[in-house]
Amino acid sequence: MDLICFSHLRWDFVLQRPQHLLTRFISSYRVFYIEEPVFDSSNDHLTFTNFSNVWVVKMHLQGDRNEQDILPRQKELLSSLFRKMDIVKYFFWYYSPMALPLGENLNPEIIIYDCMDELANFRFAPTELKELEEALINRSDLVFTGGESLFNKKKHLHSRVYCFPSSIDKKHFNTAQNFIEDPPDQEKIPHPRLGYFGVLDERIDTTLIRQMAIKRKDWHFIFLGPITKISPESLPKEKNIHYLGNKDYKILPEYLSGWDIALMPFAINESTEFISPTKTPEYLAAHKPVISTPIKDVVTPYGKLNLVNIASTADEFISAAEKELKSDRGEWKKNVNTFLSNTSWDITFQNMHQLIKEQFSLKSHNTTFKEFA
Repeated sequence: MDLICFSHLRWDFVLQRPQHLLTRFISSYRVFYIEEPVFDSSNDHLTFTNFSNVWVVKMHLQGDRNEQDILPRQKELLSSLFRKMDIVKYFFWYYSPMALPLGENLNPEIIIYDCMDELANFRFAPTELKELEEALINRSDLVFTGGESLFNKKKHLHSRVYCFPSSIDKKHFNTAQNFIEDPPDQEKIPHPRLGYFGVLDERIDTTLIRQMAIKRKDWHFIFLGPITKISPESLPKEKNIHYLGNKDYKILPEYLSGWDIALMPFAINESTEFISPTKTPEYLAAHKPVISTPIKDVVTPYGKLNLVNIASTADEFISAAEKELKSDRGEWKKNVNTFLSNTSWDITFQNMHQLIKEQFSLKSHNTTFKEFA
């Protein structure tokens, strides 16, 4: 049995939910991760790269995305993938509803839609995305959601919708408690340090960041991550704001270790209405105090359990930070450890896989029953 995943995210961009889950599914299936096409070639062809035993497949197309025959050309490349890799029995795993037409003539054992974001709310979302997502949900056997707010929105659309919020590799981020030396590009930045790692895009409240930096010129604000969908010039340029670029997932704990406070300065807009930031438990596993804007999936459960500070304005962020800088957080650390004890990507994978195996069994039973009848 092979797992064929269709995703809008580049495998080597930022390590997040797809990588955490699919690298665990390789214990039971061959996994093929099919990215959106790139238009960089004089002839249509595929390239394969093996990352942690996941086959990452790139479709290289000639011309541009406005060509009328893009879909049939992609289908032909997908057929060549199936022939080349001897893919016979398989199931589909979708992150992107936009890929639904690509597999419409194939016959997967089951279809899974792992809805990690409300993509239709993101900047530059295709106009047909909502319609395709509706079709994908109707065709799916299982629907997973990346957080409670997404679950509440999708649960009435399908009989088998399950909530799997952002999880964590605790062992990896626990190491942030042990580093002594800073990475070279961070070591000369003075304390207090307030940091953020993740994609810098339309979900970040640049006004809030600028106001905090201006109000507290003696504090230093560190940002790690790629800039996408917004102009770098739109980011605040105060002297106490430091953009250190994208960092490999493996070394994030080294940077996080040197911060005094971890930030989640998300804008409150359409693109953040249903997000469930993976960085929330990652920050907590490092035992760093966290301050976030009132993102629904952060307020519940983290804010209500007093694990994360919730703030809406620059003054509220600053007030929360001042209190945290004076706190020993002994009791808070115990509460964090208790909360995270039942959270891991391994647990998420196991629970998802159990549902998948049940779905295989159900389909096999139904098929046998029909044949007998």
